Amino acid sequence: MPGLPASHRLRTGRYGELNRIYLLTTNTAERKPVFQNFALGRLVVKQFRCAQDKKWAKTLAWVVMPDHFHWLVQLQQSSLQQLMQKTKSLSAQAVNRATESRGSLWQPGYHDRALRREEELIIMARYVVANPLRAGLVKRLGDYPLWDAIWL
Repeated sequence: MPGLPASHRLRTGRYGELNRIYLLTTNTAERKPVFQNFALGRLVVKQFRCAQDKKWAKTLAWVVMPDHFHWLVQLQQSSLQQLMQKTKSLSAQAVNRATESRGSLWQPGYHDRALRREEELIIMARYVVANPLRAGLVKRLGDYPLWDAIWL
């Protein structure tokens, strides 16, 4: 929709279907590389685990990059909007507490992609965990500390 900020266009027509698998992506505010600090990245990972423990979504694969994350989930007892709002809010609070700072950690909005076919699942999981390799952050996947997948 012309004239709306990009974050509002991302929300237009968004629909989350329970039990469907989604690839979720969001960026840090101003694409700051906050998660070059491993300990701060682990605070985001803690929220992925919290979402799973509360059965909001089943985590299939994830990677926390210096300035964004990719999260492959199967939506359970939450909407996409609720899942991302809770995850971004709780991780921002944790990071702000740890760094004794205030303000926005994340850009408004997020990107989601619903997987339509089962064969897309492994392709998307590989895309997620190989992100540090493509970005040139490491030479071997095992050298990057902030990723996981249920198949490994």
